[in-house]
Amino acid sequence: MITSAANQKIKRIAQLNKRTSLRKRENVFVVEGLKMFLEAPEEHLEEIYVSESFLRNPENREAVRKLQKLGYEAVADQVFGKMSDTQAPQGILCVLRQFDWRPEQVLEKGGNPLFLVLESLQDPGNLGTIMRTGECAGITGLIMSRDTVDVYNPKTIRATMGSIYRLPFLYTEDMGELLQAMKRKGIAVYAAHLKGSKRYDEADYREAAAFVIGNEGNGLKEETAALADGCIRIPMAGKAESLNAGVAAALLMYEAARQRRWRTE
Repeated sequence: MITSAANQKIKRIAQLNKRTSLRKRENVFVVEGLKMFLEAPEEHLEEIYVSESFLRNPENREAVRKLQKLGYEAVADQVFGKMSDTQAPQGILCVLRQFDWRPEQVLEKGGNPLFLVLESLQDPGNLGTIMRTGECAGITGLIMSRDTVDVYNPKTIRATMGSIYRLPFLYTEDMGELLQAMKRKGIAVYAAHLKGSKRYDEADYREAAAFVIGNEGNGLKEETAALADGCIRIPMAGKAESLNAGVAAALLMYEAARQRRWRTE
């Protein structure tokens, strides 16, 4: 059992939570909580740490049986808090290998794809919420510009509520080339823009489509919006300048889901 906060494993986990560069270098990320452990794909699990009190809690019997099969390292309660990124740790923490979705795996999916494309999003909670909502709305995949916040940020991970395990995602170095590639594949690209010529509920998303949403404060770059097949806007009353990016994404994804359900009913 690890009983000292000076233990190198404890220090490393704390640094993995804080530093994007270290997560990239080691190609791993950290998840916390019982739900995230139980849903984690076993082929990606690399390390599991569990507190003393978690192991003693009779409510965790199912999880303990799984832990005994997979293997784990016990950590004293007072030390576990030093490696956790949460105010109230649940007593179980895992290190997982990062996902390696390739463009062809995401873009070449058959059927009638629906993508969400994010440019320069900076809020980790927004990104995690968008990923969770995207899975619920049934999108095909999530694509992000390279300067979008790290999807493995602990706040993002928590906000996904496990969707990061299931929704394909990738970063792109060239947003312009990505959008052109989508259009060549017959995917209609819609840019969310305050100056959109159509309301979001006037366009037709029943065929292959992608929504592009920009930075929380500045929106989409003009050159990115210019590459879209059309710009759409979400009407707003009051004096607010814009919607939260996560809310805007949810409205668009669920409008597409509604239209597609109507087509099949």
